[in-house]
Amino acid sequence: MPNVNTNLEEELPGKPKDYRKVIRGLLRYLSKEWLIFTVVFGLVILSNLMLLWGPRFSGNAIDALGIGMGTVAFELVVRNAVLMLLCYVGSAAATYIMTLLGVRASQKIIREMRQDTFDKIVELPLAYIDSHQAGDLVSRISYDLDVVNQSLTHDIVQIAAGTFMVAGSLYMMLSLSPALSAIFLLMVPVTVLFTSYRVKKTRPLFSRRSKKLGQMNGYVEEILSGQKTIRAYDKETFFSGEFDDINATSIDAYYKADYQSAFNGPSVMFISNLSLALVSLFGALLFLQGGFTLGGLSAFILYSRRFSGPINEVANLVAELQSAASAAERVFTLLEQPSEPADKADAVTLTEVRGEVEFRDVSFSYIPDVPVIKGMNLTAKPGSLTAIVGPTGASKTTIINLLMRFYDPQEGEILIDGHSTLDVSRQSLRRSFAMVLQDSWLFNGSIRENIAYGRPEAKLEDIRRAAQAAHIDEFIDAQPEGFDTQISDGAGNLSQGQKQLLTIARAMLLDTPMLILDEATSNVDSRTEIAIQDAMNRLIEGRTSFVIAHRLSTIQNADHILLVADGQIKEQGTHDDLLSRGGAYAKLYQSQFS
Repeated sequence: MPNVNTNLEEELPGKPKDYRKVIRGLLRYLSKEWLIFTVVFGLVILSNLMLLWGPRFSGNAIDALGIGMGTVAFELVVRNAVLMLLCYVGSAAATYIMTLLGVRASQKIIREMRQDTFDKIVELPLAYIDSHQAGDLVSRISYDLDVVNQSLTHDIVQIAAGTFMVAGSLYMMLSLSPALSAIFLLMVPVTVLFTSYRVKKTRPLFSRRSKKLGQMNGYVEEILSGQKTIRAYDKETFFSGEFDDINATSIDAYYKADYQSAFNGPSVMFISNLSLALVSLFGALLFLQGGFTLGGLSAFILYSRRFSGPINEVANLVAELQSAASAAERVFTLLEQPSEPADKADAVTLTEVRGEVEFRDVSFSYIPDVPVIKGMNLTAKPGSLTAIVGPTGASKTTIINLLMRFYDPQEGEILIDGHSTLDVSRQSLRRSFAMVLQDSWLFNGSIRENIAYGRPEAKLEDIRRAAQAAHIDEFIDAQPEGFDTQISDGAGNLSQGQKQLLTIARAMLLDTPMLILDEATSNVDSRTEIAIQDAMNRLIEGRTSFVIAHRLSTIQNADHILLVADGQIKEQGTHDDLLSRGGAYAKLYQSQFS
């Protein structure tokens, strides 16, 4: 069963967010497109200036009608009306250009952020990947960045335009009537305080929403990868029920966030309309007393709407901004994770490797105070075959992880040709090994590209020889396009045995002094296993090889066999020696052949 916590209360939604980290991260990317954003904000100013002059021309046109003046200056009305029209047309044109430039800049930023996020995932230590769901990492590079993209494309420009409009409208209102402006501004603190309160209330809900979506994505990905097993055990209904709980939790998180944010816009609109009613009432009194022209009152009301409009829009954008901030924080939190530690400045580059491997008092634990390997010592001579056997969970694969420096031991050291692995560059160390794992991994591409994964420059003749040695050449030649046949997504057009044979051919092509085989023949039939075993014997000849084996019949000729249990080497020796002792290895061997 996938390890997914479905407890609705496992995450307290009140945890504050680090907005400074989000702002710093966004500014780092926004600064790279500073020229385009300078033009965008210049167009924002131009567009809003023209919008601000529109109501003034409208008020002049109304006053020019002669109400309260005794004359009608028709030409003045037409001129002000035309000027007002030109302002609105010019503002619309500037907004159109501004939007195009903003979209272009935001797409470039998101492209770079997505690339950086992918690069970070590739560089993360294996410990981080092992402790996080793949679906959650995928959610950060897809959904979270899409949310940030929406905010960059629309919300930031809207806020900039709204800020300028609020300031400009306030200036225009003060120039028309300071007294009426004071009455209108009495309601502004109410709006600000209410908006601030709503932001604090809804902010953690959007963080919870993003996390729940990541959990749901991770669960779905794990279920999809295990469809055959699920159906074989008739567990569709069980996992459907599990997903129903997770889906309900996700929907609950969405509902709470959207429900709370839905109050923001209407509430701010109500406060805005209340202030507009007060302005209309006191403005009418001023007009009746002769202290205000009708055109001036009309212009003031339009400016008050211009002033309130952006505040209402920001209130409506709070939900989107909070969602984007939560998404951006998840992305930046990932980007801030430490990459795999860099090599030492004086790290040794392995060359002409002989393949002598030694473990000296090595102790290791994935979780502190929970040891997996305790004081392990072993020596593998150059060109020798070391087989590692033992019960499930006996730390056999952990030994391989330490050899490849996917993890480093907490105590002791591992030596390659006398050099501590901690003093050797990871690249040269890993290039000294070829690996064939039990879980075969193939990528979308041709058969030729998959076999030549470790040696992309290899010639077709060399690739064919490796395929022949792995006994997969006949299958490849039978394909319509031979070695250029494309492997579909997830290698679904290949059997498990064929995938295993291709990874074996890949290892054969990669000429390395050391070899790791993690039950490499576990997924092939008995007849093919005999042929593969012969090929493996040729492959390991002259190479220091480590074999994790469950079928003891495949390691009888090993130079050294380690029986590992409870993180320690319980028995070691040759096959015959271990059988003659009648210990745990002998019992394990007899249990397979009894």
